[in-house]
Amino acid sequence: MSESDGPKQVDDPDYHSENHTAAQTCGWTANSLRGEGKCYKYIFYGIESHRCIQMTPVVKCNERCVFCWRDHAGHAYELGDVEWDDPAAVADASLRLQKKLLSGFGGNDKVPRERFEEAMEPRHVAISLDGEPSLYPYLPELIEEFHDRDITTFLVSNGTNPDVLAECDPTQLYVSVDAPDRKTFDETVKAVEGGAWESLIDTLDVLAEKDDTRTVIRTTLVKGHNMHYPAWYAAMCDRANVDFVEMKAYMHVGHSRGRLDRESMPSHDDVREFTERVGQFLPDHDVMKEVEESHVTLLAREDQTWVPKLEKSSDFWERDPVVNY
Repeated sequence: MSESDGPKQVDDPDYHSENHTAAQTCGWTANSLRGEGKCYKYIFYGIESHRCIQMTPVVKCNERCVFCWRDHAGHAYELGDVEWDDPAAVADASLRLQKKLLSGFGGNDKVPRERFEEAMEPRHVAISLDGEPSLYPYLPELIEEFHDRDITTFLVSNGTNPDVLAECDPTQLYVSVDAPDRKTFDETVKAVEGGAWESLIDTLDVLAEKDDTRTVIRTTLVKGHNMHYPAWYAAMCDRANVDFVEMKAYMHVGHSRGRLDRESMPSHDDVREFTERVGQFLPDHDVMKEVEESHVTLLAREDQTWVPKLEKSSDFWERDPVVNY
């Protein structure tokens, strides 16, 4: 989602749901279709924005982060009454919803026909739109369903269900680490259930065991809340043995404006400076990239980012994997 666009609500025309599955048009998807720029994930990881689905298999969440743009009251955490769709149905619904959301671009004079037709054949899915994906009981199988359709998977989790994540083999796994210590975690993340901090620590060990999945620790930086103890953040990244460390500024949008003031939003300079402080304790992550427009930085082990290849039958197989900036 583009920071300038702000959050979208369930009744917005670019947010569609089917049972417990939801998809939303990302602002960068629209920009990419019109040739007006691409998401920072293209610069960092090679994601083609116009071919990327932003979805979730569950809209409920077990954390109440102070920086979240969502309405916490609308994400009540009760799962007992959910009738879960099977993974194939969720994957099919995601594709169907994406095509419905983008169908109007077919008549847009600013969108080349070839690019629109590519968008109608998505090749990436960001399982990150809303809620906590690991609450969906068939998440590992859902990831395989996407892979069977030659779609790469970028899973974002809060790390509260390490056993589930251990069974998941997405193309890239992001885990949110939004605090370097338990006190900051309790004040910033506000988990619904006890033991969330311990589960996050266990998840770091799960990440360290991932050999075929690219791993990322991502942090939403909130000024005056969690921008301290850079060495402790680095220690968590080191324990997880992650490939990338991504740090992004909190954006003062949506329902977060009722919890935080605008001064809680760090500038890009603030983000870069803090990232550099963390990087001092991660000598192996000696490559730094940044996208000022999105107030985001990246620490990487080497100066290459790419979309990993899937099967030989995949459209990605013949693609040059290196994206240089």
